Amino acid sequence: MRSIISSLAVLVLLLTTSFKGKQTLTIISTDFTEGGVIPIRYTCDGKDINPPLRISGTPDNAKSLALIIQDPDVPIKGGFTHWVMWNIPLNGNIPEDYKGAVQGYNDAKKKGYMGMCPPTGTHHYYFKVYALDKILTLPANTGKVDLEKAMKGHILAQGQILGLYKKGDYDINKDKNKKTK
Repeated sequence: MRSIISSLAVLVLLLTTSFKGKQTLTIISTDFTEGGVIPIRYTCDGKDINPPLRISGTPDNAKSLALIIQDPDVPIKGGFTHWVMWNIPLNGNIPEDYKGAVQGYNDAKKKGYMGMCPPTGTHHYYFKVYALDKILTLPANTGKVDLEKAMKGHILAQGQILGLYKKGDYDINKDKNKKTK
């Protein structure tokens, strides 16, 4: 009987610890929907500024938020990183053309946001957000790989939104989410 109780205790411990970091954050944009088209103004064909984002569902014990925008469709190992940012305020408000928080280097080796600019075809852009149990102290030249290393073991919750873009296939004068024919 004692071994059954011990086994159950171990099982409960394994189950509760294996779900650490599994809470989901919600990330939305007022300018595109999940799986929708990213408006041209946020791309290399437009103003090349970040879209407004709103993060909610942050755990009470979170200390900061981080964001990575990744395009896995680029034919290079690991895809292309458009934006890495950390120590985002817990209110989760990232307005258009945001200059706050700590912004690291994208894969073009430039600090801050780099708009979508696929050479061919429709690309998928994953806006991944993380709630962390600490404030990160990283050098200004940090990129995606080093940010992910620093976050390891500190992620309380995460979420994402997917946006699509095909260069030259959208009319700046049309509705921001509708594709032209």
